[in-house]
Amino acid sequence: MFKKQFAAILLAVLMMATLGNAEEIGGINMPESLKTGQTTLMLNGAGVRKKFFVDVYVGGLYLREKTQDPKAIIAADEPMAIRLHIVSSMVTSKKMEKAWREGFEKATGGNIEPIKFQIEELISVFREEIKENDSYDMIYVPGKGVQVFKNNESRPTIGGLPFKKALFGIWLSDKPAQKSLKKAMLGQ
Repeated sequence: MFKKQFAAILLAVLMMATLGNAEEIGGINMPESLKTGQTTLMLNGAGVRKKFFVDVYVGGLYLREKTQDPKAIIAADEPMAIRLHIVSSMVTSKKMEKAWREGFEKATGGNIEPIKFQIEELISVFREEIKENDSYDMIYVPGKGVQVFKNNESRPTIGGLPFKKALFGIWLSDKPAQKSLKKAMLGQ
């Protein structure tokens, strides 16, 4: 009996500790850390993506160690993640597909040919219905690729360091999706 009570109390304490370790951005609690395999990634920074004065999603960048160097992040062949939390019911699959295509064009300087297949794999995840409060995790694991999750459910793993560089470049390159979001993800 004592063991069950102790376990229940311990579980409650752990749950409260987890809930306390979140940063509120745009009304969304972004966890302070994400775990991938044996690696814990820390929230480097997060911000709100706006389009025509509408909050679209909250984006967070997770790294092993905090840094404000976007070029080093893009180039690094180490675990890292981006979380997108949809905050607008106006987000549709078609709008996301268009945004992905524009983002990859900018991040690669128009040279999407080497990663064209991987881009299509990622876009296929966003062809599923998108609802407000959906969350997407794109976790880069060296040697495996970018593991994609929608609402914590595994989607395809998309291979290759060149794809990872372009993906993270969407937010961190010299032509980011939104300059203020880039700064926020870099913790500036």
